[in-house]
Amino acid sequence: MLQALLFDVDGTLADTERDGHRVAFNHAFADAGLNWNWDVPTYGELLAVTGGKERIRHFIETHDPSLPTVSDLDDWIAGLHKAKTAHYVRMMREGVIPLRPGVKRLIQQARAAGTTLAIVTTTTPENVTELLKATLGEQSPSWFACIAAGDIVPAKKPAPDIYHFALDELKLEAAACLALEDSFNGIRSSLAANIDTLVTLNAYTREDDFSGACAVLDQLGEPGQPCNTLSGPTPSEGYVTLEYLEQLKNMPQR
Repeated sequence: MLQALLFDVDGTLADTERDGHRVAFNHAFADAGLNWNWDVPTYGELLAVTGGKERIRHFIETHDPSLPTVSDLDDWIAGLHKAKTAHYVRMMREGVIPLRPGVKRLIQQARAAGTTLAIVTTTTPENVTELLKATLGEQSPSWFACIAAGDIVPAKKPAPDIYHFALDELKLEAAACLALEDSFNGIRSSLAANIDTLVTLNAYTREDDFSGACAVLDQLGEPGQPCNTLSGPTPSEGYVTLEYLEQLKNMPQR
């Protein structure tokens, strides 16, 4: 029986990567006097690395950009990422990025049915709460029994640690849950924790390998705005419902 939905955030709840995080990074770079600019293709490349601070370090190691003289690179990266988070939070408060189709409807249906909701992400807790408040209302973070986010575990996705943490917090077995992800790193993480996973891909993850997913859709869909199915069963109503997710849980092992 499906007892809990575990939502990834960036790319799953909202298309925050290209027009949210990427833009916020560039604002932080400009504030720091850096001549760095992460354009859309560059950021797509960097998304192979999970975590904002890790992404900055990877960019330094692989692109060899000019750097200021700093005594502690780790502290400097952490400060740069903190500045980026401040810009991202501001953008969320301004309401510049909506939820993806079907997300609000499915969350509301799950709440009405008493299904447990959780967030499982590598983005910072501030990013999560500001997105939720901006799109679902000030009280919405309290709808989630667990918000597993940021550096709460040492190994980020594709490691399963963040999902194991969430399961422990929820006191649920993996078999009682279904994860919603959008990327290769995300589904590798959820499947390594033995959690059935529905994928709603986006422009950055369209070419990712989603082997093992219960289904791969382009979005959750809405009445009058049906989703497209790339693999797995097609929702009978044209959009994802709790009943459809129960159907996924009852499918033969993939």
